[in-house]
Amino acid sequence: MKIVAPILFFFFSVCTFAQDWKETYAEAVASSLDENKPIILVFAGSDWCAPCIKLDRSIWQSDEFKSYSKENYVLYKADFPRKKANRLSDHLTEQNATLADRYNPQGHFPLVIVLNHEEKVLGKLGYKKATPENYISLLNNCLK
Repeated sequence: MKIVAPILFFFFSVCTFAQDWKETYAEAVASSLDENKPIILVFAGSDWCAPCIKLDRSIWQSDEFKSYSKENYVLYKADFPRKKANRLSDHLTEQNATLADRYNPQGHFPLVIVLNHEEKVLGKLGYKKATPENYISLLNNCLK
């Protein structure tokens, strides 16, 4: 019994802070409409872009951002990995390319776009060396 309690605590704490990155952009848009939350659309190169990796580690994976985003944002990451081992499905690759044509034609990485539920761009950010709280504030400034 002594070992079960810590395992259950770990399991529930992981579930509490798990992020809900949507599997598809269509799912993100539908959730945004249903929940009346803005979409945080992230263009990233998860296995080659150093600033993307830093943004992921310092902001997206932080407990502060996970907790706040769960209640306030719908998240979608348009990833563009280069390594064969990280290759996305053809459907996701095509979907992300279409999103890049529409929202990131210059090919900036990382690029964080705040959209309303109608898919209108409210603001754009890149990598900032900031605390999670400060980055959340920057995202929320786009909503004003």
